[in-house]
Amino acid sequence: MTGALQSLYRKGRDKWLFQLRDSEPGTVTLTMRRVFILPTRAGIAFALLLLVMLIGALNYNLGLGFALTFFTAACAVADMYLTAKNLALLQLVAGRAQPVFAGEEAQFELHILNRGKQDRFAVWLGFQADGEPRQVTDIAAGADSAVRLSAATRARGWLAAPRVRLVTRFPLGLFRAWSYWRPDAKVLVYPAPESPPQPLPSSGAASEDGHGTVGLDNFAGIRSYQAGDPLKHLAWRQIARHDPALGGQLVTKHFEGGAVAELTLDFAALPLQMDLEQKLSRMAGWVLAAEQRALPYTFRLAQHEYGPALGDAHRAACLRALALFGREGAQ
Repeated sequence: MTGALQSLYRKGRDKWLFQLRDSEPGTVTLTMRRVFILPTRAGIAFALLLLVMLIGALNYNLGLGFALTFFTAACAVADMYLTAKNLALLQLVAGRAQPVFAGEEAQFELHILNRGKQDRFAVWLGFQADGEPRQVTDIAAGADSAVRLSAATRARGWLAAPRVRLVTRFPLGLFRAWSYWRPDAKVLVYPAPESPPQPLPSSGAASEDGHGTVGLDNFAGIRSYQAGDPLKHLAWRQIARHDPALGGQLVTKHFEGGAVAELTLDFAALPLQMDLEQKLSRMAGWVLAAEQRALPYTFRLAQHEYGPALGDAHRAACLRALALFGREGAQ
């Protein structure tokens, strides 16, 4: 209870103090009100040095000491202004993000535009939750820079881009300026394919080995063994020439022509005792296996029925249905 209250207090404080906002669509401009600045450790040490110099000048009434102290202090003030200006008025735009499978790293592309007449140097970016930013970029005057930030994925569905923190210490490192931005971007996360992969199902005119496969009339060649290939199609003569212990691999005979068994990936046909996420993972694995083996397939999941078809569009539609199953209304 106490921990929850402290977390709620910190969120409210940060939102008020640092003006943290929800996702911001379109182009976002970092105004000076959104740029925060504090001295670094080097800056604090520099301030102490200035204090010592001032005390020495006062004690010994040294005109040159006063001049040197005030000149150095003026340099520090100029550095503070330049550090804040290195971030101010930069424009931020979210780019495209490609779907990934659960467990992979989602890649968010972010664009930084510099419409000013001054180059910007050493701008660091990273997700706030990851700690100190690790990506750095320079943006020339009138140009833009693209940066990709990675975020871990754990579950299927939409993954919104986390809050981004931009940091700079340019030019002297005496001050640290930073700002926050929540890009309006999200990545579709597919269910992770089941591991180890299960053999493809069959329906209708299934082959005798119980797997949907291409025709069996004409021998077309030898290819690497794939999960689900019948044992009777293994090319034993070629396998015997290569010792698996020495890096050899299983190969299988490939046939073309003849009747093609109907391949249907039906979610409702999976065993009832299976876990929902396991069913979705199996379906995802089957979709990938069918695409890899160039087998046209019908996909059925609740109100979704696609195919029979094959190709990137069909694959994407099937995986999207799996990713959003039960979460169609979620943002």
